[in-house]
Amino acid sequence: MYKNYYKKLIIKNVIIIALILLFAVFATYKIYYKFRKERTVDYNSSSLEITFHEKSGDQVSLTKVIPVTDAVGLSSKSYTFTVKNNLTIPVNYKIKLVEDVEAITDDNCGEKQIPKEVIKVSLKDGKNNKIYGLNTLEDNTLKTTKIKALGEKDYTVRIWTNNDATASEDLHYHGKIQIVEENSDIAKAK
Repeated sequence: MYKNYYKKLIIKNVIIIALILLFAVFATYKIYYKFRKERTVDYNSSSLEITFHEKSGDQVSLTKVIPVTDAVGLSSKSYTFTVKNNLTIPVNYKIKLVEDVEAITDDNCGEKQIPKEVIKVSLKDGKNNKIYGLNTLEDNTLKTTKIKALGEKDYTVRIWTNNDATASEDLHYHGKIQIVEENSDIAKAK
């Protein structure tokens, strides 16, 4: 008599625990993909798929001038993205940081831009981290590279003002990260 009672109790508890675990897995899945979709912004060109991992997408901004060392700048806000080759052949492309003319016009801040001479930019791909002065970039190009067939590369861009800058909350910078294929095809939002 007690044997059947304990058997039923064990089965009941196993079913309840299984339902709780199933609910937890389902809820975690839904929450993860809800926030993931809010954060990633996808761009495409004819051969490449670019995924920006922040809500800002390809937009980069520096809202005030605060002079910092490169060590501090390398720990500033990051803009991460992934470049994926959808072809079975390697593809050459450039990573550029250009002025966001639309944001400058919308903010009506053409005269309030941080001088390019005091802006530093870093581009990290894997273990390589290069630091550039924004005014020293040739054709606004951070990197010219090639991605292997069906390959994928992750990048991180950081932007800050160097030690020579004079602190100011009035000045700011609006930029855009562009991925340009060798055929001059710029990745656009889906």
